Amino acid sequence: MSIFYRKKKQTTTNASTSLSFENQFLRISYEELLRVTNRFSETNLIGKGRYGTVYKGILDGGATVAMKVLNLMQRGASKSFITECRTLGTIRHRNLVKILSVCSSVDFCGNDFKALIYEFMANESLEEWLHPGTIGRDGECSESRNLRLVQRLNIAIDIATAIEYLHEGCYPAIVHGDLKPSNVLLGNDMMARVGDFGLAKIISTVSTEAIGVQDQGSSTSTVVRGSIGYVPPEYGMGHKVSTLGDAYSYGILLLEMFTGKRPIEDAFGHHLNLHNFVRMALPDRAMDIIDLRLWSEAGDRQQEMKIRDCIISVFEVGVACSMESPPDRMDMTEAIRKLHLIKVSYEAKERMIGM
Repeated sequence: MSIFYRKKKQTTTNASTSLSFENQFLRISYEELLRVTNRFSETNLIGKGRYGTVYKGILDGGATVAMKVLNLMQRGASKSFITECRTLGTIRHRNLVKILSVCSSVDFCGNDFKALIYEFMANESLEEWLHPGTIGRDGECSESRNLRLVQRLNIAIDIATAIEYLHEGCYPAIVHGDLKPSNVLLGNDMMARVGDFGLAKIISTVSTEAIGVQDQGSSTSTVVRGSIGYVPPEYGMGHKVSTLGDAYSYGILLLEMFTGKRPIEDAFGHHLNLHNFVRMALPDRAMDIIDLRLWSEAGDRQQEMKIRDCIISVFEVGVACSMESPPDRMDMTEAIRKLHLIKVSYEAKERMIGM
């Protein structure tokens, strides 16, 4: 589910914007996509998102890919296509999903057709690992899957590293704008890669104002979007998009990874969200709120204490990143530093127990 906030802003856009960004990528024809997806059949369907449907296919060169076909009837889909091309066209990082190719053409009925071709992530999204009970695209019930504590730490570090790169390694800085489990994909090696940059914003280094690519023509407003529970509270009050907004979303995602709970649940009560739910449990009741699947690693009292110390430290990072006031939030660089220390400490205790 998504939430939309609207704020006023004067914009003008060059009509050639879309074409110039698309030309950064190898182009693929509509006919080839139609063929390798067996005419976009249900058997090749691997997911649906806000603006499009994702299919699996094998290109003529033998590469297995994921193809997001944009639903251009959906408001914002064309802008999403341009934004992804623009954002991912000039950046490369091991923890970001790669666009391999694009298709901007017309279908056999003469309708505009746009698709993005990504590297294929064999282990699907983090969403399917965190929330069991759904059937994966391989037909396996995700309830049988589980991420061990160290795997979760590694994935959390991967995600933070990707976001830190967008904030600190790109010039100008990029705000992802829609960080959540379904936008984190896992490869064969279980390395996390952040994807779906359809809502990304480039931050002007002069004005610190978030600027997005608009549809052709001009608009008197910019729509700041995100997903319920992950959107920082200041966006709802008309504040500008910022890197600290991503920090908030990351903090909520981190808490979700180790509690197994979604950002908003009935169990939290009317006035609570995941941030407050965890904060109120620290430190004494931390083990009461962890994902129950992590208990399988607690074989004895010593191991339980090892897990408890790790979980409390992770929760503290998640809470610090998702503070209500933006200036109070921990940034990605500090989050990565702390998570690495947590992992090192956990693995050292694990070795001592095994001696």
